[in-house]
Amino acid sequence: MIRPTPFAAALFAATQTGGLLAMVWRPESWPVSAGLGLLTLTLYVIDVALSASSRRLVVTTKAPAHLHVGVPSWLGVALEGVGGVATTTFELLAELTGTAEEPRPTQAPNDGAAPIEAHLPLLALRRGPVGVEAVWIRWRGPFGLAQKTLRTPVGATIQALPDMRGLRSAAIRFDAREALSGVKPQHQIGEGSEFESLRDYAPGLDPRQIDWKRSAKHRKLLSKELTIERNHHIVLAFDTGHLTGEPIDGVTRLDRAIAAGLALAWVSLRAGDLVGAFAFDSSARFFLQPGRGMSWFERLRRGVGELGYGVAETNFTLALAELNVRLKRRTLIVLFTEFVDTTTAELMLESLKLTSARHAVVFVTLRDPELAALVEATPENFVKAAQSVVAHDFQRERAIVMERLHRLGVHCLDAPPQNVSTRLIDRYLSIKEKGQL
Repeated sequence: MIRPTPFAAALFAATQTGGLLAMVWRPESWPVSAGLGLLTLTLYVIDVALSASSRRLVVTTKAPAHLHVGVPSWLGVALEGVGGVATTTFELLAELTGTAEEPRPTQAPNDGAAPIEAHLPLLALRRGPVGVEAVWIRWRGPFGLAQKTLRTPVGATIQALPDMRGLRSAAIRFDAREALSGVKPQHQIGEGSEFESLRDYAPGLDPRQIDWKRSAKHRKLLSKELTIERNHHIVLAFDTGHLTGEPIDGVTRLDRAIAAGLALAWVSLRAGDLVGAFAFDSSARFFLQPGRGMSWFERLRRGVGELGYGVAETNFTLALAELNVRLKRRTLIVLFTEFVDTTTAELMLESLKLTSARHAVVFVTLRDPELAALVEATPENFVKAAQSVVAHDFQRERAIVMERLHRLGVHCLDAPPQNVSTRLIDRYLSIKEKGQL
């Protein structure tokens, strides 16, 4: 498609207006007025001829195999057949469908290289398919009078998966804890609950680990060496209700919870524990029995990666009651959820009270940075002051709920979205080392 640019239209309008004014002032100057318009049209035709031909332009695209939610990626585009035309810059835009961020145009200058390469940004905001329907290309002639547009169909579908960047930090933290990797047993106080061996007691060891019965038999002090117990059951419980569908920094709470849960699952499976998953909103939506081994991680990733975004109110009473029925032994339940205030959290607190009596529970919520910014903002006017007061009330309500959960024996974790994975892994390792499972 070829059309004149705004500059061409303004130039033509200016020449015609000037010509009409000249004819009014001096009628005999009409040939000059007509010549100005003809000159503009001639320059436009020359500009079209000198710009790159859309028929000769060959467009090649290379889409990534998959996307990760909230992680920037790119669609590679190569332009061939430009040749030695005077066109200096191509503007490219991807036509996307699905749960991707609104595409932005990308500039690709013609610096004489063949082919011209450009990278169009892709950013998935939710899990699911992202369709790349076509690539739009726009360029101008050397005079800036003619503009050409070309639409090249692509027809690619890219699957947006949970963010897996947390696995790198998880690997670093896991490898630093030799107690879980089995390289050597740990002797520090509180690190482990499973008997490993006996050794001669030496100053500096924990006196509470002295085995008095065997010490009396051998007539010397013997100390127990403990190691971290394995084969614990862990269930990642995801609240898929409408509150977890709200975005934080462009990514939903549910997707951030899934990313943190998968990082914890990777560490737990390498530690020899069994990991499962559970999802619920108004009722139970998904359950995967705890399994072992790193081969189980891929099945777990596929299962939680297909969780839908619910719009219903979360029913904690029904969901946690069903989870209690499904779990036959003591389990570490990592609950990813969200609440608004103490009133709506009452039923949740009652359900967690019953659940924590039988299982170990880690209650995980995401701290919204916008809420903290509203509290700390300078009250320059009445509106900002009111927003600050309301945000402070929300923070106080959250603190009350967290305190009540802590008194019930629930491990509470209210963390910013950027480091929830690392803090969750640290909490898991601490629970295991203290033998609280």
